[in-house]
Amino acid sequence: MEKRKYIYFYYSKSDDLEEKINPLFEHIEKSGFEIVDDPKEANIIVSVGGDGEFLQAVRHTNFKQDSLYVGITKENEAGLYCDFHLGHYVDMIHAMKNEELEVRRFPVIEVTINGESSFYCLNEAAIRSAIIKTIVMDVYIDDTHFERFRGDGLIVATPTGSTGYNKSTHGAVVDPKLACIQVSELASLNNNRYRTLGSSFLLNQDRTLRLEVLQDGNDYPIIGLDNEAYSIRNIHSITIRLSDKRIKTVKLKNNSYWDRVKRTFL
Repeated sequence: MEKRKYIYFYYSKSDDLEEKINPLFEHIEKSGFEIVDDPKEANIIVSVGGDGEFLQAVRHTNFKQDSLYVGITKENEAGLYCDFHLGHYVDMIHAMKNEELEVRRFPVIEVTINGESSFYCLNEAAIRSAIIKTIVMDVYIDDTHFERFRGDGLIVATPTGSTGYNKSTHGAVVDPKLACIQVSELASLNNNRYRTLGSSFLLNQDRTLRLEVLQDGNDYPIIGLDNEAYSIRNIHSITIRLSDKRIKTVKLKNNSYWDRVKRTFL
């Protein structure tokens, strides 16, 4: 940690938060770290504001591969990506200075639309119907046709993203040490005429998922990338795979992923 001293802060500015965060800034600079205004100059990126702000920080800084990401919650916020609380920032700085941390690497998925535009997601990509009509997609795994899906949409989640939107659709919670993606259905049609798998399934890191959207009037689906939504015209195909990118975050040595899952849900 001694070589990492340039810190960029990402948070939604407000008078109330500025008042709370200024003592943190002062303590950090007294501890030998330097706060920078440009994330390109940083090798530590700190988000303040829970998991949603953490996802925004990663996206805003373009999934920076040479930096460590640190998440700080304010209050009453979900913190599966965040090991620290703003009210206990002294403990965080002490842990960083004394190397009482462990680096973990979270998988990232790459989403390519129509073979052209590529996006990255730390949590999940969701493809949903934008109108009151089912969306129809042919699902391919490694270029082999798997099923024809009819329903509200599909969610493709990373292991860490499995506790988010994916979990609300009864998908499994996945250990982040597993390099895989999870595919979950949103209100699929299953009857004598239409049939889907009807459950979530996992794909290994070397698999490629391709979704071919049938052009039947539902040609403007909503694409959700983490906590941002896009409406893109004339989507024909969506290819999703596990990227080579990994988001490096730090955690306290006595605070595992499953410890945080337990605190959050049990």
